[in-house]
Amino acid sequence: MARIVLRNEGQVLDLPGRIATELASAATGASTTTVRLVEISPGSTARGPHVHDGFEEVIHVLEGKGVLKTEGGDHPIAPGDTALVPSGERHQTVNTGDVTLTLFCVFPVADIRSGTRELESWDSA
Repeated sequence: MARIVLRNEGQVLDLPGRIATELASAATGASTTTVRLVEISPGSTARGPHVHDGFEEVIHVLEGKGVLKTEGGDHPIAPGDTALVPSGERHQTVNTGDVTLTLFCVFPVADIRSGTRELESWDSA
């Protein structure tokens, strides 16, 4: 049966440098997908690089501008842009603008925690 999850019903996660609201995941009954709304304030301390092992991440920019840092280089992002980060690729999203960078993130697994590794720096793997 379909279910509507209102934004204020999402689980706000304690992630560094951002407000991440999980709107769909195993916790809401999803069996194969996680959806998060991520908000990065201007000037916030950015989350460091991280990796998703075993699944990709799709990032769609709703508002603001930033840079998606990857092993392949830095990629400017703006509203309407969609990025596909392959499984296993180190990446980091940074707000480079003066308004909140708002991202709609989708993962093809119901719980990303076990497959996500936070890295201390770009040199760590």
